[in-house]
Amino acid sequence: MHRMVILGGGESGAGAAILAQKLGYDVFLSDLSEIKDPYKALLNEHHIPWEEKQHSEELILNANEIVKSPGIPDKASIVKKLLAQGTPIISEIEFAGRHTHAKMICITGSNGKTTTTMLIYHILKSAGLKVGLAGNVGKSLAWQVAVEEYDYYVVELSSFQLDGMHNFKADIAILLNITPDHLDRYDYNFQNYVNSKFRITQNQTAADSFIYWENDPVIQAELAKRTIHSALYPFAVERTEKSKAFIEHDELIIKTLKNIFTMPQTALSLQGLHNTYNSMAAGITASVLEVKKETIRQSLMDFQGVEHRLEYVATVRNVRYINDSKATNVNSCWYALQSMKMPTILILGGTDKGNDYSEIEELVRQKVKGLIFLGADNTALHNFFGNKVATITEANSMEEAVNKAFKMATDGDTVLLSPCCASFDLFKNYEDRGRQFKNCVRNL
Repeated sequence: MHRMVILGGGESGAGAAILAQKLGYDVFLSDLSEIKDPYKALLNEHHIPWEEKQHSEELILNANEIVKSPGIPDKASIVKKLLAQGTPIISEIEFAGRHTHAKMICITGSNGKTTTTMLIYHILKSAGLKVGLAGNVGKSLAWQVAVEEYDYYVVELSSFQLDGMHNFKADIAILLNITPDHLDRYDYNFQNYVNSKFRITQNQTAADSFIYWENDPVIQAELAKRTIHSALYPFAVERTEKSKAFIEHDELIIKTLKNIFTMPQTALSLQGLHNTYNSMAAGITASVLEVKKETIRQSLMDFQGVEHRLEYVATVRNVRYINDSKATNVNSCWYALQSMKMPTILILGGTDKGNDYSEIEELVRQKVKGLIFLGADNTALHNFFGNKVATITEANSMEEAVNKAFKMATDGDTVLLSPCCASFDLFKNYEDRGRQFKNCVRNL
């Protein structure tokens, strides 16, 4: 009997366990941390054996195959032992992909993936397609393959998920951009991270599509070295002879084999240059799938956006408050600052992954009138920004940060939470950080 052991008992792990059981495998799930109650209940309901706060080697090393949570690094001791004895290790997405004939629309990139994923899902749902949402968002793909019947899946993929994917194929692969992130997991070698991102194109054939940002220097350099077999759909603001989506005379134009789609750039619900790219990627996807132009246009106009990503919170005394807590790296903050029209008070800081703040230095000088450092240790921020902005202060809690921003702001300013950093020093996660920000703003 095929013994499948699942490492990690979160959304993807629990989903993989349920699919494995449905297939009649001998299943066991193990998590080194505590498993959250809803997942315990789900596993118990299906009579799937599990353990938490330990990895029992005698129950794991005898597996025919391992499904590993993307959060567990290869340097974890149990993973090292499995690799040493040659046990196949795959991701939940790879496992789920084997057991469905649905079309896979997969999105990766250092920034913008969630917004683009949600936007594509919104368009396809509006078009009346039977579509599921999976990967880093929505329910686990494995759970949906076990329980639901969809014709399409829109899947947001991190580099860690792509690392565990081998035979899986994206019918439509989308690569938005590549900037340094998570280098601690890639031996501080940027090329290793680039290779992971490009796994999104693996196994693609001439019948498939690859959508990417034409002007990304990293993607350009990589494409010159590789042979991609799928149909290429590059997008750019300024048109070249290769561009399949671009802006001309303030119109968003998308050209695919079958048709030409146009709409005014100002009509897009998502404003800001980076969101224009996200809208282009989503629009090309829908065009390739032959969704009606009216549906694409309407969906791009009425999309509500993603929580914690340039999310408008409120205007208090003519000062706008924007929650961009999802900006956990410097490049995300760059996009946020680029879209600011008014003088800005920027709240940043948290757990620093070895950030290089020079990328946002010019925008900070141009647009930011005050900085508030919100972190347990703000030394790196003080060292870099020390003499570059007139007003700099620190805060040890979200309430303190919001109150200081309120005092600092004058008529017409914007207060932007776009931290550049992970949140684990003061908050549970970036969602907790964003919700605290919104609550504090609403209490002003």
